[in-house]
Amino acid sequence: MAFFTPWKLSSQKLGFFLVTFGFIWGMMLLHFTIQQRTQPESSSMLREQILDLSKRYIKALAEENRNVVDGPYAGVMTAYDLKKTLAVLLDNILQRIGKLESKVDNLVSNGTGTNLTNSTTPVPSLLEKINVADIINGAQEKCVLPPMDGYPHCEGKIKWMKNMWRSDPCYAEYGVDGSTCSFFIYLSEVENWCPHLPWRAKNPYEEADRNSLAEIRTDVNILYSMMKKHEEFRWMRLRIRRMADAWIQAIKSLAMKQNLEKRKRKKVLVHLGLLTKESGFKIAETAFSGGPLGELVQWSDLITSLYLLGHDIRISASLAELKEIMKKVVGNRSGCPTVGDRIVELIYIDIVGLAQFKKTLGPSWVHYQCMLRILDSFGTEPEFNHANYAQLKGHKTPWGKWNLNPQQFYTMFPHTPDNSFLGFVVEQHLNSSDIHHINEIKRQNQSLVYGKVDSFWKNKKVYLDIIHTYTEVHATVYGSSTKNIPSYVKNHGILSGRDLQFLLRETKLFVGLGFPYEGPAPLEAIANGCAFLNPKFNPPKSSKNTDFFIGKPTLRELTSQHPYAEVFIGRPHVWTVDLGNQEEVEDAVKAILSQKIEPYMPYEFTCEGMLQRINAFIEKQDFCHGQVMWPPLSALQVKFAEPGQSCKQVCQENQLICEPSFFQHLNKDKDLLKYEVNCQSSELAKDIVAPSFDPKNKHCVFQGDLLLFSCAGAHAHHRRICPCRDFIKGQGEETAAIPAVGNHYLLRTGLLAAAFLEGIRFSAQTCSSWASAALSWALLAVSGAEGLHQQSYMSVDVRLERTFFQALPRFSPDFVEPYPPAAGMTRTSGSGTTDAKGDGNIFSAVVAVASSVSVR
Repeated sequence: MAFFTPWKLSSQKLGFFLVTFGFIWGMMLLHFTIQQRTQPESSSMLREQILDLSKRYIKALAEENRNVVDGPYAGVMTAYDLKKTLAVLLDNILQRIGKLESKVDNLVSNGTGTNLTNSTTPVPSLLEKINVADIINGAQEKCVLPPMDGYPHCEGKIKWMKNMWRSDPCYAEYGVDGSTCSFFIYLSEVENWCPHLPWRAKNPYEEADRNSLAEIRTDVNILYSMMKKHEEFRWMRLRIRRMADAWIQAIKSLAMKQNLEKRKRKKVLVHLGLLTKESGFKIAETAFSGGPLGELVQWSDLITSLYLLGHDIRISASLAELKEIMKKVVGNRSGCPTVGDRIVELIYIDIVGLAQFKKTLGPSWVHYQCMLRILDSFGTEPEFNHANYAQLKGHKTPWGKWNLNPQQFYTMFPHTPDNSFLGFVVEQHLNSSDIHHINEIKRQNQSLVYGKVDSFWKNKKVYLDIIHTYTEVHATVYGSSTKNIPSYVKNHGILSGRDLQFLLRETKLFVGLGFPYEGPAPLEAIANGCAFLNPKFNPPKSSKNTDFFIGKPTLRELTSQHPYAEVFIGRPHVWTVDLGNQEEVEDAVKAILSQKIEPYMPYEFTCEGMLQRINAFIEKQDFCHGQVMWPPLSALQVKFAEPGQSCKQVCQENQLICEPSFFQHLNKDKDLLKYEVNCQSSELAKDIVAPSFDPKNKHCVFQGDLLLFSCAGAHAHHRRICPCRDFIKGQGEETAAIPAVGNHYLLRTGLLAAAFLEGIRFSAQTCSSWASAALSWALLAVSGAEGLHQQSYMSVDVRLERTFFQALPRFSPDFVEPYPPAAGMTRTSGSGTTDAKGDGNIFSAVVAVASSVSVR
């Protein structure tokens, strides 16, 4: 059995133990002390790192997604719902922290027995007008909308959306949720019926389109090759080739006179319905054998102008081509437009092609209506264009009832001010050597009759006999039938353009027979120095008394064979006479032969004039983004028509033209006070004669349907209130350039940084680590794809954004006002006087500041 010796605590062992224990204790104490000293520094460094990383993350995210529009209308995955949920959650946490801090302050003050008269109490936040958490479930609040001036259809479209937004699921896919603001955003950003909200991001596709600029072209070879694939274009190709030098000289001349830089290059579709096989017309086939050429002349000049002005054009002359070009939207049954890059931005088409286009597109047709420009020789008046009104009036026409803006119809001559004057070019067939030779040609005592078909000459012998008494009579009648042509007439048959020019240069008098109406030939004759004998119509010809006009969508009355030449040119180049008055005809012929008449070409019918006009239309006419004020309102001159007189007539009497786009500025009683018209009573009427007033009882009638504004209507008892304007002589449309207003951009970086600092200062004051964390996470949650990019918006949900705007007054003016709104920039809300030093909601305040400046 073993025995253990008891352990004895010697002084040596005790000393070793104490030294070891003391060393360990000292090390622990030192470690604890160092840890205590470095902890605040380490925490501070980590906080700086977190903030720095947060800032870098936001900046990187913004750069990666600079063109992504966040929010319910993004159409792409941006984790918007997650961010909205997180934002509401953080807001709720911060509200709880605020209440907790308030209770702690009360307990501390009660515990110490101190009666604090200035104790902090929660300031009711503007956000508390609505439970923020309910936003996720679709709660709504008041929506502050901008003025709708210039967007006449906006209010009506909002009413329609209110009742019909559930009719197609595509509206919900665009973020429409039944709230007024969701309607407004859809109608402003997707369908362009309403003004753009200043705090909403711009459409990235529109921004990209603006970067595509048009450059003038000075070579038509590519265009000529483009048109070679269609035999139907043969006549137009030859015309373009003959006139190539004149066109190129014209575009260069216009570029020297007018700034053609910084124009957006448009995607243009040109569809010639009259040339399609399905139309049944044979215009292309008869172009070389005496058939009508007016439409082909206008189409070739339009296509050439679009090409030289630098736009991208695609030409269609068959239904198969039309379907191929529009295949992206053909068959789309959705009531909403397709997302992404647009196929076309402008569509030039004729009435036949219009019906084909509508049938091809189906429901998608409505999204392309505003892009249409319809070539319509005789014009379409508002009362025929408006389907319900036309039916109410009993108008039976296969050409009307399109419910478009009347200015979308483009006419051959400026005869219908409700429409737009497109025109054409009077061709000069001669080359440089011909021009030198033609000036040496001596005019003969001869006349040339305007009528290449025998039937035009019927019952005109007495009239022609008077002319034959003083001149030799020539003709260019096509075909073998000449039974109506007097024997003394020298018929040349169909001539080439060059030969016709020489014949006109030898001729003194170009003789009208009363038909065809409003053709290009009289202008060509006048350009070659002939006087035009223009048959007068008494009574004027219209659909009421002339078969030719029956079914055409106009009640316009022709006072002569060529009203444009009668009104806009006149003597000595144009002599309008009554064919039944032999003495008047004889006097006119004598007067013409007794004087030398110089060639005259109206500028609007030259290559340069047409280029200028088409460019002005492309740049200034916009039926897709509200009512663009062009011509400028400063050109308005108000005239009052007598009972029974139309606005077209009263403006014309004052050497002005009626401008239908100004009607909306004369359609309220307060507008008329400027012109000393005091309405004692008033009413709304859907009629083409409004606005008008009865001077006897001072009763005013205002227009109730914008599509019925008309220069043509006349009232039997009321005086019409007429918007007239002047115009460039020789150019039927106002083409003065309007200075473009530059865009103004403000960086948000400074505001976000300031918001960070303010949040840090606030969290330091409240000693709330939760507040600091919530601040960082809140900025991450709502920054999304927008962040710091200078041309972006803070895109949060519509209702959240407006709510956050209301928190803006929490910051002092010195904090926000260094970044004042520039021209065209507004703040949606922000009235109030809450002190910047109040505790309130950090998250809402930061977002409010970051979102407060809106870029237009």
